[in-house]
Amino acid sequence: MRALLLTALAPLAWGTTYAVTTEFLPADRPLLTATVRALPAGLVLLAVTRVLPRGAWWWRAAVLGALNIGVFFALLFVAAYRLPGGVAAVLGAVQPLMAAALALPLLGERISRRTLLAGITGVTGVALVVLRATARLDAPGLLAGLAGAAAMAAGTVLTKRWGRPEGVGPLAMTGWQLTAGGLLLLPLAALVEGAPPALTGGNLLGYAYLAIANTAVGYWLWFRGIGRLPAVSVAFLGLLSPVSAALIGWAALAQALTPLQLLGMAVALTGTLLAQRPAARKPAVAGKPTAAHTPTLAGTRYGDRLARR
Repeated sequence: MRALLLTALAPLAWGTTYAVTTEFLPADRPLLTATVRALPAGLVLLAVTRVLPRGAWWWRAAVLGALNIGVFFALLFVAAYRLPGGVAAVLGAVQPLMAAALALPLLGERISRRTLLAGITGVTGVALVVLRATARLDAPGLLAGLAGAAAMAAGTVLTKRWGRPEGVGPLAMTGWQLTAGGLLLLPLAALVEGAPPALTGGNLLGYAYLAIANTAVGYWLWFRGIGRLPAVSVAFLGLLSPVSAALIGWAALAQALTPLQLLGMAVALTGTLLAQRPAARKPAVAGKPTAAHTPTLAGTRYGDRLARR
């Protein structure tokens, strides 16, 4: 239970991303924000742990960093630009079902009726929280949202399948993946958005929070949890992110919460709890980790702002 609660802190923290972005960060720089979230945090963790990949772990860390951080962040923001934040959040909520489907061939974990019910319940709850009647659809945006969810699902399951090298802790693994993902995002941000703008003190404070608390600590808790819990159970914790974002929008940004949204939160939490079934612990297999998600764009002011641009 302690591992579950600590892991849940990660998506709850990711729900703060949207409020911090709207209130502290420069506008129209999503790829810069993604890069600053990942790369500095990864480099700091590498400096702290002083552990580098060896052998096959060079390419494995690159693959996991791309799926969990680089590719996921990039596709997440493409979806956010082309879709209302609520639609992007619902697409992200499909990720646990994708992880369950991949867990069958890669981990030998069968999809139970309970998992399917939890997935459908979770998607329904998130939809009630974030969707608006005016939501519009866009084919490239839909494809990007689904591809981003698939990347995160694949990263989660592969991390569980590969485990960690002997003697390497989750902090070092987090540093490897954040650095790999950040290095992938860096040239993309420079090519698409150009040189970064002049930053204010508020901008620097916002970036520092995202890099340290939201990303370095958040992803460390997430990867740590994947190493101790079933991959599908961890994937369902990602449903807490849009719920957290909506609550923070209400508490900090004076955004109204309707009775339908409150019902959606209860439904999403029900789906998350349904997926946390007790599982018989299996002995750890050498050389197998676990992965992350990252945040899902909820129908917050930030998600809707991105979609309108």
